[in-house]
Amino acid sequence: MECKEFEKLIPDFIDHKLDYKTLEQFNKHRKQCENCNEELVIRFLMTEGIQRLEEGDSFDLQTELDRYMEESEKKVRKHRKIMDFLSAAVGLSIVAIIVLIVYFFYSGI
Repeated sequence: MECKEFEKLIPDFIDHKLDYKTLEQFNKHRKQCENCNEELVIRFLMTEGIQRLEEGDSFDLQTELDRYMEESEKKVRKHRKIMDFLSAAVGLSIVAIIVLIVYFFYSGI
């Protein structure tokens, strides 16, 4: 992912609108690019801070952002595990079908 694409995706990240594949790429880039990570922090603090000030709520935005990023990474890991499981299930199903076809072909049924 390029930095410009990352920056365009920040609002969708903050609003929980990224699909799993994009979220995975977004998180990977954020960890590798210090400038983009700083941009995310600044924009999150500005977006959420202004909203909280308007609502009159007290807040610890850095902790919230850290928690938010951790949750997004867990979401990606969980999705990856599900996709890996489904891929394995499909693979096993294909093998089972092939075994059945070979069995019926050679048994003359």
